[in-house]
Amino acid sequence: MSSEIIQLEDRRQINWLTSIVLAVFHLGAVAAPFFFEWRAVLVAFVLYWFAVGWGISLGYHRLHTHRGYKCPLWWEYFLALCGALTLEGGPIFWVATHRIHHQKSDKPGDPHSPRDGAWWSHIGWILLGEAKHNNTKLMAKYAPDLAKHKFYVWLNDWHWVPMAVLGFILFAFGGLPMVLWGICFRVVVGLHATWLVNSATHMWGSRRFATRDDSRNNWWVALVTFGEGWHNNHHAHPSSARHGLAWYEFDISYLTLKLMEKIGLIWNLQVARVNSHLVAEREVA
Repeated sequence: MSSEIIQLEDRRQINWLTSIVLAVFHLGAVAAPFFFEWRAVLVAFVLYWFAVGWGISLGYHRLHTHRGYKCPLWWEYFLALCGALTLEGGPIFWVATHRIHHQKSDKPGDPHSPRDGAWWSHIGWILLGEAKHNNTKLMAKYAPDLAKHKFYVWLNDWHWVPMAVLGFILFAFGGLPMVLWGICFRVVVGLHATWLVNSATHMWGSRRFATRDDSRNNWWVALVTFGEGWHNNHHAHPSSARHGLAWYEFDISYLTLKLMEKIGLIWNLQVARVNSHLVAEREVA
């Protein structure tokens, strides 16, 4: 089956459900400063770290997609739940989309390449065409390892449930301000931060490796995505759980993984190191 099936069939067709949901969340994010509370901001920051840092960076990306390390199954499931809190879809959808991005990076069939336009790569591919978030049967063709697990299939079909449950908890704990900051503001910032990896890191930054795509290392994207902005490094060595390959490339996700390795929570951490001539060598730490 061609990977282009994941491409949205008609870029002129607005996906109204997705667009309305995103519009509501953006309105909530804009309203959040008018309901300012320090504890709500703190909760939003902590949830951002769990959702984007653990759920997307450690979970969906470095573990579920690229298998950059090994861990107990229950920890895999926990990280997937964190990933679902980003409003970026379930694990099967996310992993399938990203694997196709690597196979077709900046070529026909790439779901979100800036060669099709910066706006398209950042958000257009989400707003236009037929959504694939709940088409678990289709996306499972590109993530068969995850589709073997009933939990991942359930979470992909019902990826919005963890967010809804969290929303009710936050409302009970802190009312409307907690929901606006802990859900709307946190989700919107997280979405755009992740989308910057699709757009900005394929347009702006430096290139250490001569990859066959336009991937670049971008320090400011790395700062807001816990190390995901070292994208050229990643495309050159996708299975490496370490993306920041130099001392000045701050990669908080890798540091987190090293801590988890020390306490025995994860193992078989895959690492690509750069020697003095800037030639990468794949190693197992």
